Amino acid sequence: MDCANCKKISCLVGSKKSPPNCPMTKYPKVFEKAKELYEDPENELMARSAGIVEATGYLEWPRLKDTIEFAKLMRYKKLGLAFCIGLFEEAQKIQKILEVYRFEVSSSLCKTGCFTKSEIGDIPKEYQMTSKTGYAIGFVSCNPIAQALLLNETETEFNIIVGLCVGHDSLFIKYSKAPVTVLIAKDRRLAHNPAAVLYTYYYNKFFHPDQRENEL
Repeated sequence: MDCANCKKISCLVGSKKSPPNCPMTKYPKVFEKAKELYEDPENELMARSAGIVEATGYLEWPRLKDTIEFAKLMRYKKLGLAFCIGLFEEAQKIQKILEVYRFEVSSSLCKTGCFTKSEIGDIPKEYQMTSKTGYAIGFVSCNPIAQALLLNETETEFNIIVGLCVGHDSLFIKYSKAPVTVLIAKDRRLAHNPAAVLYTYYYNKFFHPDQRENEL
């Protein structure tokens, strides 16, 4: 399966005449199963709400507005905010905005629990206090599993990620009972806009075949 390199993109125009290597050709039962799953009332409402939000605010609404309108259409009352300490001020602003829209918000900081980096994942000492790029990062670990469990305890209906680290976001999503969306994807170098790397100097710096730097 290689949709990223497809030359025909027949699915975009609703064509059933797909290339031989197209997943629509190779895995027809997957699409039958997907269609069945959309019949679940929650899935149906979620898909409908997402489609309405997309069409209503297309190219006009910022993602935070999309998120709010989606939550309203889903009739959610209680939202969860799982955020990184590096975006503390942003999380405060987001929570205030959500509360203006009369959502009840439970917010959970990444450092909750005060677990050390030796306790979680047995992170080597040389990766604990100072980053390899020369910045102080501290010995207290991020704790995304606890963030998810805490929001589960408060029975949030929809959880919003604000800047969790790569991998930590995955753990949060894994243990969250409520559906999850990402409002801010952390990218410290590019002002939390990961797509910018594709259009800037950093593409050649990090991903050109002859200039791949800082690999583990």
